[in-house]
Amino acid sequence: MINKLTSEERATQIAELRGWQAVAGRDAIQRHFKFTDFNEAFGFMTRVAIKAQEMDHHPEWFNVYNKVEITLSTHEANGVTERDIKLARFIDSITA
Repeated sequence: MINKLTSEERATQIAELRGWQAVAGRDAIQRHFKFTDFNEAFGFMTRVAIKAQEMDHHPEWFNVYNKVEITLSTHEANGVTERDIKLARFIDSITA
């Protein structure tokens, strides 16, 4: 069973991430990205998709041209878990 992070754990973990915010009214984290063009945004999404598939942990996302919005929450735990933090850290690492 996958356990949600406590409020304290979630706050500590989010503070260590770059640009991730808690989602109002939901136990989830979100970040918005802006790239130079659609090709760069799609390349980024492809890298995230490959990692997400390896982790068997898939993000919610929205893309329009050069903008990508990603929301992370573990559905089976009904909230943010270490899996979300691990994927967020990977995403941060490829956008450094």
